[in-house]
This record gives sequence, C-alpha cells and structure tokens, in this order.
Amino acid sequence: MSQRPSTTPTDKRNRARIFRTRLLEAMAARALSQADLARQIGVDRSTVSQLLSSDGARLPNAQVAAECAAALGVSSDWLLGLSDRPETAADLLATSIAMTAAERAMIDEQVFSWHREAQGTKVRHVPATLPDMLKIPAFLEWEYAPHLARTGAEAIALAQDRLEWLRAAHSDYEMAMPIHEILSLARCEGYYTGLPKSLAKAQLARFAELHTQLYPRMRLYLYDARRTFSAPLTIFGTKLAAVYMGSSYLAFRDTTRVQAFSRHFDGLVREAVISARDIPSFLATLHTD
Repeated sequence: MSQRPSTTPTDKRNRARIFRTRLLEAMAARALSQADLARQIGVDRSTVSQLLSSDGARLPNAQVAAECAAALGVSSDWLLGLSDRPETAADLLATSIAMTAAERAMIDEQVFSWHREAQGTKVRHVPATLPDMLKIPAFLEWEYAPHLARTGAEAIALAQDRLEWLRAAHSDYEMAMPIHEILSLARCEGYYTGLPKSLAKAQLARFAELHTQLYPRMRLYLYDARRTFSAPLTIFGTKLAAVYMGSSYLAFRDTTRVQAFSRHFDGLVREAVISARDIPSFLATLHTD
C-alpha cells in the first residue's frame, strides 16, 4: 500500500517564509502594526512578533492563521502559500460572477460599457434576435418602441450613435445565430409576426450591405438549432462573458468560464451550415414577397 509523502523540513521552512512575507504584505496594505493585528486576533503582541521574526519552519496553528486572514481580508490559503489569489472564496465569487439588470432597449448602457472595455479585441456574439448593430432605424422602432422609456425618436437616435460607434470600433466581431432566425424574418413569422414585408425586405438588404462592407472584420455564421443550441451570450475579449437572461445579464470574469464560453462559441462556428463567406449569396436567395 502506497503512503502519502510527508512534507520535508525544507518544504515547511519555505511555507513559513511565504507566510511571513505575505503576512507582512497584507499588514502593510491595511496599515496595521503588530500591536493592531494582535489586538484584532486576540493574542499577545509577542505572538505576532514571533510569527514575523522566526526564520525557521514554525507556522501558526489553524485558528491563528484563520484569525489573521479574517482580520486582513485575505484567504488563509493565500497566507500559507496554498493559493496565488489573496481574495477569499466569497470575494472571488462576487468578482467573478455578477448579475446585472438588462434593459429592454437597444445597446443598453451596461452592454455599451462592456463593448468599450473590449475595444480592440475580439467580440463573439450570439444575439437574442438579430444583431442590433445590423438593424435599420425603422426595424429598431418596430421592435423596441413598446418598451422605450424615452420617446421613440430619442431612443432611436441614441441607439444609432452607439451602433455607429460599434461599427467603427477597432474590434473583431464574430456572430453566430440560428438560421431559422433569418428565415423567420424573411417570412415575417414567429417573433417577426406583424412586421411589414417591406420592412423585412429593407432589413435583409441592409443586413447584406453591412456584412459586405464590414467583412472580414465582422463575420456572421448561421447554425442549425436542431443540431446545436446556444443561449444569447456575448464574449468580450478574453476577460468577460455575459449571458442574456431576458431581464438580466449573468456576467462572468473568471478565466476558466470565459474560456469555456469561447469554446462553446467556437463549436457553433464549426457547426455552421452557412459560413461567413457565404452569407451574401444566402441572403440573395431569400424572398419576402
């Protein structure tokens, strides 16, 4: 039967050195003296002094380590050299996942701020309907007018300014959406029931025009939702991914989850039945009569 290897004296001395270094660093960040820390964790000042001055392999017991971590606002694992992140688990969770209210409006303030944050990087987008940045003013008004807090004209003007900024931004845009979304638009069915045929035709024409103008900086892929599925989401560069939930966004900033969403998006691109290169010819085959 194999035995778990024991920690060597060298390992203990190294961990004790890390503890002393990080304890001093955290105290300096909080502007706490040895006396301040001793008072907060309920020990004699000499105990803190020994923890900081010893050059051997001495480590505090679990309670003292936990009290130090709590007083300094860091994790015990970080103090003991078991983690490279000083934040506590609760703080890491709070900063890596956030739920933000989503307005029922074009390019709302939160989304626009994320786009500005990601300017110059790659943005991957699975829209809830059509990509907002490709919509014409008349379509925006038809879609959003019932939900606008401002007057329709003011909201449309603001949306147009933001959409123009997105089109001019030095970002690389990849978009993926189910092919049935475009077909439903062309037929004025489903979500687009009640949309005038003339408006659907104008929107499709502008869609093709903008894609041609912006390609290859902007690339659109159409996938078959019967073969693969995606919730609406946007991946802003390498540091943020946001899932649209209707009334809110669930935003992730931890690297592992952002990478997972990026791999998911790459899967949509691989499964595309219409590639970005073929979008203009596909749109030309659609009829709205």
